[in-house]
Amino acid sequence: MSGFFSKKPTVEQQLRQNERVMKKQQRDVDRDRGKLEKEEKKIEMEIKKAAKQGNKQAATILAKQLVALRKQKTKTYAVNSKIGAIGNQQKLMHSNMKMANAMGTTTKTMVQMNKVMDPQKTMKTMQEFEKESMKMGMTEEMIDDTLDDILGESGDEEEQDAIVSQVLDEIGIEITGKMVNAPSAHGGKLGESSKAKGATDDEIEKQLAALKDL
Repeated sequence: MSGFFSKKPTVEQQLRQNERVMKKQQRDVDRDRGKLEKEEKKIEMEIKKAAKQGNKQAATILAKQLVALRKQKTKTYAVNSKIGAIGNQQKLMHSNMKMANAMGTTTKTMVQMNKVMDPQKTMKTMQEFEKESMKMGMTEEMIDDTLDDILGESGDEEEQDAIVSQVLDEIGIEITGKMVNAPSAHGGKLGESSKAKGATDDEIEKQLAALKDL
């Protein structure tokens, strides 16, 4: 009855048990090989003895026994190699089972996370975030526009450009889109234009200073 209710061994326990069994088998095979090697040396000595005595028939029979014994010894090496390969294969299977179990545990964890995380709720949260972000951006833009109105910053660049052009024209500087014809510090055009307009250097400096204050 106790055997009926005995607990089934775990994979690790079964693995250790199998390793013990295979190691015992390898030791038994090694022990048999040792006996065969002793018998091999014994037969070799008997062959030499028969050869010295000129007993060709006995030497031939012993030689056949030696060949068969050596074949059997070679088989013991093959058996041990096979047992070792089975042990390695068992370890690989156990490693694969561990990886499969790890993947199974990870899958269960992801399933639980998916149950906890409601995709529709998450999507709704993201939509609300986007909506509120847009509101915040619109509010910021409205506040900026209001402050510009209060502070008188209309942003009328064309009007500002017209004032600048007018002042520059008054002081005798002819400008284009890229200031190609603007006078250099030593070019002489500024002096010639100023003389044509009858403006002095001091007056030009004052007008430039007034332009900065606009």
